[in-house]
Amino acid sequence: MKILMVCLGNICRSPLADGLMRKKIAEKGLDLEVDSAGTSAYHVGNEPDERTQKNALKYGIDLSSLRARQFIKDDLNTFDLIYVMDRTNYFNVLELASSDEERDKVKLILEELPNEPLNEVPDPYYSGDQGFEKVYQLLDTATNAIVEHLLENAL
Repeated sequence: MKILMVCLGNICRSPLADGLMRKKIAEKGLDLEVDSAGTSAYHVGNEPDERTQKNALKYGIDLSSLRARQFIKDDLNTFDLIYVMDRTNYFNVLELASSDEERDKVKLILEELPNEPLNEVPDPYYSGDQGFEKVYQLLDTATNAIVEHLLENAL
């Protein structure tokens, strides 16, 4: 199975979700592939935002090998699940879908947390350290739910 994490620039939220998933699937010994992308081309080729990397390293997650890339239509064929961080990016991805099968792959990541009052992961780019920490906590909880769901369905 292949999972893609998507945000706007692929330097804050989606690379963090990517790194969290990679760590968790390695710990559980799952055979999954994870990647991330952005719906814009603003940061293609760049490392994740230094504040995202710093915050992730506090929890033992090294994002330094990741590079931003833009979401492309073929991602809808390549990936089995596509988790987006907010509604704007959700609709941007859906615009490229050409079938119900492709549309069904696309989900808001916080939909995995039915008791979470937020339905979108806020973009921390213009916030301080507390914004990056909040995003970490949301994505840590959401990726835990995704992994648990995958484990339940694999049994």
